[in-house]
Parts: sequence; structure tokens; C-alpha cells
Amino acid sequence: MKKVILNILGILLILGGGVWILQGINILPGSFMTGQIRWAYYGGIALVVGVGLLVLANWRKVK
Repeated sequence: MKKVILNILGILLILGGGVWILQGINILPGSFMTGQIRWAYYGGIALVVGVGLLVLANWRKVK
């Protein structure tokens, strides 16, 4: 169950972070975040955390 939750949360962070990056660098318009580079940084952080969660959830322990 923990693995499933971490995978879902990781994917959501990656998708959300991607949207924030695109809005922050003014590629995806239509929000208060559009054109504000601060949101691109936040999106990058969210993306890295999401990838980290996916790696953590799917890491195979070596015996």
C-alpha cells in the first residue's frame, strides 16, 4: 500500500511540477503563475521530489 501511495504522489508531483515550470517560463498561459519565474523554480523542486519519491518507492533491496 505504501508503494502505491508513493507512486501516485510522485506522479502527481511530476505532473504538477511540469505545469508550474511551463507556466513560470510563460509557455502555458492562463494563470496568475504565467510569466513568473518563481513558479518555474517551485515546479523544478516539485519535479525533483516527485522523481525521488518514484525512485524510493520502486527501489529494490539487494540481498
